Amino acid sequence: MPFLFLPTTPEELRQRGWDALDVILITGDSYIDSPFIGAAVIGRVLEQAGFRVGVIAQPDIDSPADITRLGEPRLFWGVTGGSVDSLVANTTATKKRRRTDDYTPGGVNNRRPDRAVIVYTNLIRRYFKPTRPIVLGGIEASLRRVAHYDYWSDSLRRSILLDAKADYLLYGMAESSVLALAEALRSGVPPTGVRGLCYLTRQPPPDFLELPSYESVAADRNAFIDMFHTFYRNNDPQTAKGLAQQHGDRWVVQTPPAPYPGQAELDAIYALPFQRAQHPYYEAQGPVKALETIQFSLTTHRGCYGECNFCAIAVHEGRTVRWRSQDSILAEAETLVHLPGFKGYIQDVGGPTANMYGFECRRKLTRGTCDDRRCVYPVVCPALKPDHRPQTELLKRLRSLPGVKKVFVASGIRYDLVLADQAHGPAYLAEIASHHVSGQLKVAPEHSQPAVLARMGKPGPEALLRFKRAFDDLSSAAGKNQFLTYYFIAAYPGCTEADMRRLKEFTSHELRLSPEQVQIFTPTPSTYASLMYYTEMDPWSRQALWVEKDPSRRERQKAIVVDRQNPAAASSRSPRREGSLRLGKRARK
Repeated sequence: MPFLFLPTTPEELRQRGWDALDVILITGDSYIDSPFIGAAVIGRVLEQAGFRVGVIAQPDIDSPADITRLGEPRLFWGVTGGSVDSLVANTTATKKRRRTDDYTPGGVNNRRPDRAVIVYTNLIRRYFKPTRPIVLGGIEASLRRVAHYDYWSDSLRRSILLDAKADYLLYGMAESSVLALAEALRSGVPPTGVRGLCYLTRQPPPDFLELPSYESVAADRNAFIDMFHTFYRNNDPQTAKGLAQQHGDRWVVQTPPAPYPGQAELDAIYALPFQRAQHPYYEAQGPVKALETIQFSLTTHRGCYGECNFCAIAVHEGRTVRWRSQDSILAEAETLVHLPGFKGYIQDVGGPTANMYGFECRRKLTRGTCDDRRCVYPVVCPALKPDHRPQTELLKRLRSLPGVKKVFVASGIRYDLVLADQAHGPAYLAEIASHHVSGQLKVAPEHSQPAVLARMGKPGPEALLRFKRAFDDLSSAAGKNQFLTYYFIAAYPGCTEADMRRLKEFTSHELRLSPEQVQIFTPTPSTYASLMYYTEMDPWSRQALWVEKDPSRRERQKAIVVDRQNPAAASSRSPRREGSLRLGKRARK
């Protein structure tokens, strides 16, 4: 009989005739078998390679019942906090508890513990002494692989490898890394040569770059800035060196990043037999809201060359964009058409940013990312050469498929790239405005003030206004009553209440609206914005930087923009939930 999901119960193991699993994955999300969910992707990749894989989702941390139900794996435990960092999932930017969780059955936020990676690792060791290697992965572990600032404790913390007492950590998207690790463990070979791996040792490899020690960065904020610059620059597979950081009498070693998958490899990953549904064992506990967004959506590419200073994608997913073939995407769309519940609407076609499909800087593809410049800031680099023809063609082909009524682009659009593509950007925007907007199109200007935008790594408001005029004109010509939705950030490092009042004036007079999608800045690990927040310095000039840290004043910055009548009164009310979580934006690893 065919087995649709990876097993999560003893009965499913018996049905397969298995007495044990090679790998057991523990995740902070419900088990949703989707290419948007990291644990599902890793499980399917291992399964395709012949490994026996099981999943335990959101185990009860006060009982052995869940963590022991599949026994002990032959090779390793894989532990992830889930698609969203557990502390971001559980608390708001002002550290208030969230009531809901889009990845938990029933939607009540009562199943994902804070610091889930550490909690789950301790849970395994409580009931299995000794046990097989424990391997950390996913966004929560990936961004905490070296010494990092932790907003929730307001302190510098050690590598999560040490705090979790795990054996290994795989960072980034990790498909090739997890296969190499599994093969090494099955062969009895030390896996320390696997790329994309972190491990602990008493002596670092002689040819690896030495980061300032945990003790030195905890004592000296300039040393922490130096450390982060070196860490950030060594994330490109073509140019990165191995890194080593001392923590007491041990060293955290990071091997160079795994090579990015080629197009054929990406196509093969997305062709795996994902059910695009929640496992029945967990479905019986209630639906997950995340499926409303991802079940009928398509990922076209990975990576982002935006490098916004508040975003973790550059460190986790990479600054080089790699994309699937159009035929692969169309084949997946045809699969969606035949899924139960599909009503003709593809909810999203995109990636971290929708319009980065099908083009990249040739220099970057052959020689790696630049250390001395960015692709789109302060202006779009002439070497990038944006070309929106591939995505325009793809969208036209998708909306022509039998059974498809409408194809939406719900991922955010980088409007400066559209404007920089003078040859094909207008046709792309016309295609979007005429056929692919579900009432509102998302853009993320984040602010209006030059000094704040500069520290975000975002373009100025002039480009936004040019894009708005073009979008409004094209929407009118197409007979469409549709609008732009704008995302803004309050209380960003360097941002004052005066800056927020100017932003309010800009949105009122230039955009003619009162924004709803305003989030208070959350300092998440391993971003330049968090470095600014902690050190209260510009990390490039080392000049002192104003940072608003008082919770009530952080809320007031948001209230200045969102309240139509009385900002002072708004600041006393409970803040609205932030517009996006900023760690992954959608359900991804």
